[in-house]
Amino acid sequence: MVQPTDRELVDQARGGDAGAFGLLVRRHQKRIFRLAFHLVRSGAEAEDVTQETFVRAYQALGRFDGRSEPFTWLYRIAVNLSLNTIRARKPTRDSTSSDDPRVEGLLRETRLTFGSDPATASQQRQLAAALCDGIDALSDTLRTTLILVCIDGIAHEEASKILGCPEGTVAWRVHEARRKLREYLAARGFGGDAV
Repeated sequence: MVQPTDRELVDQARGGDAGAFGLLVRRHQKRIFRLAFHLVRSGAEAEDVTQETFVRAYQALGRFDGRSEPFTWLYRIAVNLSLNTIRARKPTRDSTSSDDPRVEGLLRETRLTFGSDPATASQQRQLAAALCDGIDALSDTLRTTLILVCIDGIAHEEASKILGCPEGTVAWRVHEARRKLREYLAARGFGGDAV
């Protein structure tokens, strides 16, 4: 059986099919959560952002004009809500804790393997924690763009639609974020080619 496209699901949901919207949620919920988690750096807040993203999308179904893909529309809502969450909170964190789940995710996503060498494992964990700290130190704009393109794998064209800026701006932001991360890591004794 052929799965309906996101656009078809949106059209069905507009027609009152709650199941269609539920399928759209299930299809994108994990990616929206992952994006929010990388941006807000808190599991509880990421869950709130994810839930609010879908609530707002459901409420705005009638206003979805179809100029972009539903996925892009959902991401844009999630990015805006994540940035609002960041701006609303007071800064409380100076560095990444050793049990930050982003460190484990980064190690897993980059497929770093340690073998049986505890020293190498410790160095890789330190590098991952420093990389998370460096990402946290970026401006909201650079961090959001870097997360969309480099962590979530969104193409520059799609990221430009999500962020509402030209593709060239996305490319510059990724370049600038990587440059700043290299400097950040080098200042902490890590090789500049880790990013």
